[in-house]
Amino acid sequence: MDQLLIKSPYRELTVVAVLFGIVQGIILNVAFTYIALKLGFGMGASPIAAMLGYVFLRIILRKGTIVENNINQSIASGISSAGVGVVFVLPAIFLLQAQNPTLTFPLWPLLVASIAGAILGVVLLIPLRKQLIEIERLRFPSGVAVAALMRTGATNLDQAKLLGIGFLLSALWKILMLTGWFNSPGILENDELNLNLGILPAYLAPSLYLSPMNFAAGLLAGRAGLPFLFGGILGWWIISPVVVHLEWIPTQLDSQTVVNFIYDYMLRPLGIGILLGAAFMEVVINFPAIKNAFISLLAATRQTKITATNQYRGDEAPLWLLITGGVMAVVFLLVAAWSTADISFWQALLTAVLGTLWLGLAGLVVAKTTGLTDMSPISGIALVSVTVMMLLVNGNILATLILTITVAVAIGQSADMMEDLKTGFLVGSRPILQQIVQIGISWIGVIIAFATIYVLWHHGVGGQHGFGPDTALPAPQAATLTSIIESVKNASVPTDKFVLGGIVGLLLGVAPISGLGILIGLAMYLPFSITLGYGIGCLAQMWLLRQHGVSFIEEKMVPLAAGLILGEAIISVASAFYEII
Repeated sequence: MDQLLIKSPYRELTVVAVLFGIVQGIILNVAFTYIALKLGFGMGASPIAAMLGYVFLRIILRKGTIVENNINQSIASGISSAGVGVVFVLPAIFLLQAQNPTLTFPLWPLLVASIAGAILGVVLLIPLRKQLIEIERLRFPSGVAVAALMRTGATNLDQAKLLGIGFLLSALWKILMLTGWFNSPGILENDELNLNLGILPAYLAPSLYLSPMNFAAGLLAGRAGLPFLFGGILGWWIISPVVVHLEWIPTQLDSQTVVNFIYDYMLRPLGIGILLGAAFMEVVINFPAIKNAFISLLAATRQTKITATNQYRGDEAPLWLLITGGVMAVVFLLVAAWSTADISFWQALLTAVLGTLWLGLAGLVVAKTTGLTDMSPISGIALVSVTVMMLLVNGNILATLILTITVAVAIGQSADMMEDLKTGFLVGSRPILQQIVQIGISWIGVIIAFATIYVLWHHGVGGQHGFGPDTALPAPQAATLTSIIESVKNASVPTDKFVLGGIVGLLLGVAPISGLGILIGLAMYLPFSITLGYGIGCLAQMWLLRQHGVSFIEEKMVPLAAGLILGEAIISVASAFYEII
């Protein structure tokens, strides 16, 4: 690392960028851990880190560069995203112990497993950078938005104005939504516009998510995102009414409960199965490209050397570094699993090996869905991990949560790293530098998230003890996880839907349209209101492209869409800090 912290004509990996990124990452990690316990979802740190980095490095220090700021935001977002997986799983430990005081779960194996996940999530996906970013040219809307933000000072004034207009419109809308001024029961609630009109049945999911960020992501994707819209239409406007018409659901349910039943027991498991089946088939189809990526890394390892100016040659982290990091992480996972009561060494070894293979596939799913749509099914894949692991270790809850937290942390890191590498690709950063700092620093976020959750459990907020249902911090993700554990123990998981979805995903994976199966699976997994808003953005881009051409899209719509993404993201982060204060 010291050899990379060098003086060069163009500042990139510097001490000040690393330190400022760490400080930002720790602060944002605490904020996002809190807001995930309160609202049930995480947020990306890159936009706020890039903005503050520009102010600190460029305006205050007067010597920062775009690529130096990119290192800063890569570190900050890596540390912050590591907490997303932790906050999905760790609170469930406290909730399970509160429900059954006889259960005791040591925290250190989960901490060790989480650190393993933070490392594996990076090293397993590095060989796919060139395939996903340079060959397939996946859009990664948030990565594009952050790159546009960092390049604002170097681009023409018109693009800067468009980015600013988009930012102000999105920020103003988000502020109005947060204040609840427009909320109207039955019409506009929780940013969703009810399109029922008193005519359509609830099982058709007639609502629209009013999110500028969601619309802008579709605006950047265009035609490539249409399968995502088609998947939502297939799930909610074809499968859902057919299921109701054929009476495949309990007859005593009311209209809203019917919607929840269709989503939880049919569309969601089908979507997750399609995601995994399609991703597996893409691995098989793209195996020659993956093999070539490893060969390229091996060649780069042989050629990489330090010149007389102490600068590294080569664009990718060398293969020996990936192998070393991977082996260390697998050993961490093995130790964590073996420390669990009633788990033999061979069971722990099987858990570590299969867990690592599963991480590779799950990381690809999340990285690709993020690249195509800016959305990722982290929670869904983690829940599949719970189901499989409970069966593998004969219902051992601690061993199950060890693998689950490893998976959750790792796939969060995979998505974040690919977003950052996309940003770096657009602004001219060297991938090797981003990869090395992500491997060496992102695990800090795991420790911060653990400490934050521990403190909040023992001290709570607003005079209330701990977190969970009926508290100021309901921890909805952890509550869902505990209910899934109970469902697995009671053998009520819709395994047949997972299997059927997997078969469909395998078939869609061989389709000539890139990412078809993954997009359709993700659309069935997510609420249709999100899919519909995204699809409208795709259709809008296609219409504008036909009316004004490619140059209009790249020069006008990209900065405007970037502003729409950044405005909502940054106001959401500011809201999280406000909640803490």
